[in-house]
Amino acid sequence: MNDTPVARDVANMPAHGVTMREAFWTWMRVAALSFGGPAGQIAVMHRILVEEKRWISEERFLHALNYCMLLPGPEAQQLATYIGWLMHRTLGGIMAGGLFVVPGIISIMALSYVYAGWGNVPIIAALFFGLKAAVLAIVIEAVVRIGRRSLKNRALIGLAAAAFIGIFFLNVPFPVIVFGAAFIGFAAQTMGVTAFQGNGGHGPSKKGGEAVVDSLLGDELPEHARPTVARALKSSCVWLALWLIPVVALLAALGGTNVFSQIAVFFSKMAMVTFGGAYAVLAYVAQQAVEHYHWLKPSEMLDGLGMAETTPGPLIMVLQFVGFMAAYRDPGGLSPMLAGTLGGLLATWVTFTPCFLWIFLGAPFVEQLRGNKALNAALSALTAAVVGVILNLAIWFAIHTVFRQTVPVRAFPLSFDAPLLTSVDGWALALSVAAAVAIFRFKAGMIQTLAACCAAGVVLYLAGALA
Repeated sequence: MNDTPVARDVANMPAHGVTMREAFWTWMRVAALSFGGPAGQIAVMHRILVEEKRWISEERFLHALNYCMLLPGPEAQQLATYIGWLMHRTLGGIMAGGLFVVPGIISIMALSYVYAGWGNVPIIAALFFGLKAAVLAIVIEAVVRIGRRSLKNRALIGLAAAAFIGIFFLNVPFPVIVFGAAFIGFAAQTMGVTAFQGNGGHGPSKKGGEAVVDSLLGDELPEHARPTVARALKSSCVWLALWLIPVVALLAALGGTNVFSQIAVFFSKMAMVTFGGAYAVLAYVAQQAVEHYHWLKPSEMLDGLGMAETTPGPLIMVLQFVGFMAAYRDPGGLSPMLAGTLGGLLATWVTFTPCFLWIFLGAPFVEQLRGNKALNAALSALTAAVVGVILNLAIWFAIHTVFRQTVPVRAFPLSFDAPLLTSVDGWALALSVAAAVAIFRFKAGMIQTLAACCAAGVVLYLAGALA
């Protein structure tokens, strides 16, 4: 019997044929391009994993995304973990989810060093200025791309519009929107209304071009994705221990008033209630960090959000900056930079470790129910609502990129921040339009667009055009 290394590799090759080496470099590429918040990140994954690599079908991608949207925490990072787990078991999920945040951890940490040591460096701010313009165009493209594929009829379009109006103009809480949309789809299917049914069948049974995108993973449920009580208990024990043992150890060793204990407890709470992603919880985090703990000044919180918005990785990475500054200013017996480093990494650890728990515990059960018509209708309706939510994120980002000031509109039932038209930033608008033309008209790649806008921001700063 041939037992050479090559033969063993072939024998251990997954049925879909994607090696761990290829997966590693693919997830590295996804991570490096994960700008623009959840909208841009989901678009990047869709483009690479569904359209280019053809690892996973459109239907399965949206099924996974819908589940992740129901979870607390960064949905894009959890989606990467889910797909990595589907492709290469637990190790694949850890690799995909871990690599997704590594560029953000490195970027935010480096910028935190610069910020703490030298303040807000103008030329870096200029680079961010150009980057934001490109990110805005990428986010808009994400809305168009996902909406075109998800909104198949008037009912779904109407639900997406209702979700956008609810979250943007009426300040309806995100959980109410997503769970409400899921209930509408489920109830409609139960009553025999077919408007919220999925795409109608799975990959192998489809006709035409769509079936080919499911050619690698296939439509069958992988053996490792079959839910069992033993697997659920094992996942729960492992990830709860990794998450909570450091928190308990810090409380026992340092007491509840120590800054590291406060970071561990506070951000662990955030990991359980961050429904709707970073935007849904940042106002509360800012209030607590500034007014209760006095870790930051209001302007510093905005600077941290700017870092997170313009570096790869989830926007919730701003919590690393908050943890860094909290420990930097209360280092105890450590040097401020070392304390800041540990504080930032601690905040990141307790924020993202629970994400792996939610996926490895729940995803097998979600996969098992993939053929359930009522569930599929609920998730199809949820997909439509998600398009509206992503549109809200795109407009929020556009307002804060193109305009320098906003004014609150509070006239019941309306509750939103409107841009102050006289505060428009001409250069930001011009760069955003140029980036959009490059992407939509000339099909420019993300890397080229990002690099060109960054260079333009630096040139504008050097020319004295940026005040």
